[in-house]
Amino acid sequence: MQDKAHALELAKSPPPHLLYEGDLCVLSGDWTLSALKPRLIMLRAKLLFHGHSAKAWNLSRVTRMDTFGALLLWRAWGLQEPESLILASQLHPAFERVRSVAGIQVEPARFDWLQPVEQLGRGVLATVAHCRAFATMLGMVSIEAARLFVEPRSIPMKEFSAALYKTGVQAMPISALVGFLIGIVLSYLSALQLRNFGADALIINILGIGIIRELGPVLVSILVAGRSGSAITAQLGVMRVTEEIDALAAMGVSIHQRLIWPKVLAMSIAMPLLVLWTSAAALAGGMLAAQLQLEIDWRFFALSLPHVVPVQNLYIGFAKGAVFGVAIALISCHFGLRIKPNTESLSRNTTAAVVTAITAVILLDAVFAMLTRGIGVPLR
Repeated sequence: MQDKAHALELAKSPPPHLLYEGDLCVLSGDWTLSALKPRLIMLRAKLLFHGHSAKAWNLSRVTRMDTFGALLLWRAWGLQEPESLILASQLHPAFERVRSVAGIQVEPARFDWLQPVEQLGRGVLATVAHCRAFATMLGMVSIEAARLFVEPRSIPMKEFSAALYKTGVQAMPISALVGFLIGIVLSYLSALQLRNFGADALIINILGIGIIRELGPVLVSILVAGRSGSAITAQLGVMRVTEEIDALAAMGVSIHQRLIWPKVLAMSIAMPLLVLWTSAAALAGGMLAAQLQLEIDWRFFALSLPHVVPVQNLYIGFAKGAVFGVAIALISCHFGLRIKPNTESLSRNTTAAVVTAITAVILLDAVFAMLTRGIGVPLR
């Protein structure tokens, strides 16, 4: 119905027309966007050709004109009025709006030699602000944890169990699938090289130490950072946008006790279990590939694994999982609390939380590698 009414309106309104008589241009009809659109290319070409040569313009026959039509003529005149202009009184508002916009002088961009220093300073100040806010949050979480040990009844068990289920149980299928496939790939690539040296049995050492000590914790941490870490940041960000966090503060409820501490505790418990689960799936995939590629029986693989991989590697994997889980939870909560009540801040901080968490996991893994370089490594 609206399209039909618009078509009827266009049919009733006189079409725009331009007549050139020597140095005089006479315009008539409706010079609006809807009327100009079907004839825009032709009229723009005529205005471009006659705009600078015509000395006088007669717009007394123009019935209607909007800002688009006025801007079209203004550009044809070279951004200034012609020498002689006959203009109806009802057309003055459109040209006044065009003059006000065209009169704004845009200064050319200039290179500021201090701009790199300014950007560096802003980056340093932003980093200091992040570190200060993170330290404040860490202190508040520690205080709440100490208080909960004194008052066990105030432990938010529902929030803790929900966080444990979301970060642990729901992550088991994807972590097992990825671990199984990584184990197959690692075993297949290792078997291609070991077969050339006749050291087929060493694949048990490679898979055992590599997966239990290094690959399992790091792989699970990256998956959890991308899955659960982003979910935590987005949840806190949505609560910030909907002003739920402000409502909790107004009611006197500690957000560090109800929102942050349960997630940190749940992540510290779920991550070591996920590391064990993913490492077992990766070893199962490696065992299957070794049997198919090197014809190593899975029973021999399972019986030889405890002898070639010291049990200290399992403890190191558990410790890495717990530390990585706490780091991911704290970083995700930190960026979630810094989200401002707008969607752009939500997306930016969620992305920053995932990137920062993965970077922190890699840095912490390097620290673990330096501190435990002489632990759990069999000497021959």
